[in-house]
Amino acid sequence: MDSTAALKKTKQQLHESGFKLTPQREATVLVLLENEKDHLSAEEIYFLVKQKSPEIGLATVYRTLEILTDLKVVDKVSFNDGLARYDLRKEGAKHFHHHLLCLECGNIEEVEEDLLLEVEQVVEQRYQFMVKDHRLTFHGICRQCQQKKK
Repeated sequence: MDSTAALKKTKQQLHESGFKLTPQREATVLVLLENEKDHLSAEEIYFLVKQKSPEIGLATVYRTLEILTDLKVVDKVSFNDGLARYDLRKEGAKHFHHHLLCLECGNIEEVEEDLLLEVEQVVEQRYQFMVKDHRLTFHGICRQCQQKKK
């Protein structure tokens, strides 16, 4: 999905939930779209938004990220660095996507396939627990770091 379509969909989701796509919210969403693969923290998002909209405050970015998280436009994720990071939810995704976290260089790669459908069924049947979502991060060493060691 291109940035224009994603922005339009986000505007619709905000409107349906009683929010407007203010210029500050739009700037925040655009930064997320432009840096989709980067898993940015709120502070990193703020720094990039401030370059586009110098008048924006950190609290506004935090509030926008919380709204977008509540609306499931973005997912809040934590990796080894203790920071909350924000990741756009893929269009039509039933679940949050998985990640590969390199313990050497810190690179984060996304896994689009839903690898846990059978596990969800086991959990639902065995524990009578209705699964709404799941998160999975594999911790290991990426291909590039493995090659450096050879």
